[in-house]
Order: sequence, then structure tokens, then C-alpha cells
Amino acid sequence: MSRLTDAADWTALFRPRLRGATRIELVEGGLRLLRLSSTDTTYSDTELVGREPNRWYPPLTLNIRARFSHPVERLRGTAGFGFWNEGIGPGVRWPCPPRAVWFFFGAPPYDVPLAMGVSGHGFKAAVLDAQRPAFFGLLPLAPIGFLLMRIPSLHRNLWPIAQRAIGAREIDLSQIDLTTYHDYTVDWRDSTAHFLVDGRRVLTAPAPPGPLKLVVWIDNCYAIATPQGRFGFGLVAEPEAQWLEFERVSVA
Repeated sequence: MSRLTDAADWTALFRPRLRGATRIELVEGGLRLLRLSSTDTTYSDTELVGREPNRWYPPLTLNIRARFSHPVERLRGTAGFGFWNEGIGPGVRWPCPPRAVWFFFGAPPYDVPLAMGVSGHGFKAAVLDAQRPAFFGLLPLAPIGFLLMRIPSLHRNLWPIAQRAIGAREIDLSQIDLTTYHDYTVDWRDSTAHFLVDGRRVLTAPAPPGPLKLVVWIDNCYAIATPQGRFGFGLVAEPEAQWLEFERVSVA
């Protein structure tokens, strides 16, 4: 894993995708993805995507040493790094059920509680595979399911069934000091993903198959999708610049 000392170190692996008030800067020892002052009317996304063909298959390991500008309670929008199918979100031309193997951050009002007992926002290690046959089998029951899961006791009993159907596993890592550098690892095997922080395993979960896309990003959007049938999407205003910075990255 090499240090990002000049543009050649990261352009060999990534290509930039900038939308709205954003910028990428080389800083001492690293690369900074800046989301500048943003409004709730303009999508601002600083993103690095894997070089074409951006089709990654297991087995592989992503190692990245990264930090954020603000602690978890002061960050806004969403951010993260890892692999996904670019299934939904701003600018997605052909939406499809999402698949992901990544470290993900979402700030309130973001609220997508996929795993029982895990908050719908915060910083997480997570896997998701909403292209499983079980998910499509449950889709016709979704309207009545949303109503039933408004009853707390039914939610506790029914949501684990839905969680298995969408292949969702998460662990909340919001206790980590995001403003200091940590080593994050996504070890994506053929059927399992292992997540490590500073060499300590924090989650092992069944993983979706490839191909998925490699991405590192920070933006100003939010999504809401709850088991009780509450849905929404929008942008957040943030007058202060925020950033995601990394000094080493490798995929092998």
C-alpha cells in the first residue's frame, strides 16, 4: 500500500466524478475529497470511482487509511468507501436493487435501518444484497408488511425475515473517532466479507457476488426507508466545508 504523494498514485486506480460545490486536493501525505459549502437545492458529490472497466469481483481486499474532517455527530450527508452496484441515488440512470460491501456513513435525517438493533444512521460496516430471490418473493407482501411492522412486537418478529431476504448485515462503528486516521479493510471473499478497523475484525457477513463498483465519496444527500413504510430523499444544506481524506489505498 503506497502513500498518495502525487496524482499518479491515485489516478492509476480512480477517476474523479465531481458534482456541485466540490474539489479534490493533494495535501501533505494524502488526498482530500472536499464537499464545500452546500445547499439543499444542489447535489454536491466528491467521488472517486474505480478505473474502467469498473467491475470488481471477489476474492480481493481493499485497504484504505482514512479520516474525516468532523466527528460523527457533526458530519452531514453521506460518505464512505468500498464496493457497490450503483443501484440507486442521484444521477443513477437505471435504478436497480442495491448490492454493497462497504464502510458507510449517513447523517440524520438519513434513516435506513437495515439490520435489527442497528441505528438507521451513523458510521457502519455493512453488506447488502437486495437482488436475492427471497427479496423478490417478499415484494408482493411489502404493503401489508409496512403496516404490520408499525406494531413494535410484530416488527421485532417480522423484520429479521426481511433482513435475511435483503442480505443485510451491519455493525455500528460510530464510537470511532473519525477525525483521526484509521486503517480500514474490506476483505471480500467469494461468499463472505470480513471488515477490519486497525487490524481488528469488526464484522464477518455473507457477501453478494460481483461485479461491483469501487467508490470513495462524500456528498450532501440523505435517504429515508424504514420498515414501517416511511420513505424520502433529499439534500442537506451545510455552510461549512467537510472532507474525507486518505493517505494510503490499495486493492489486491
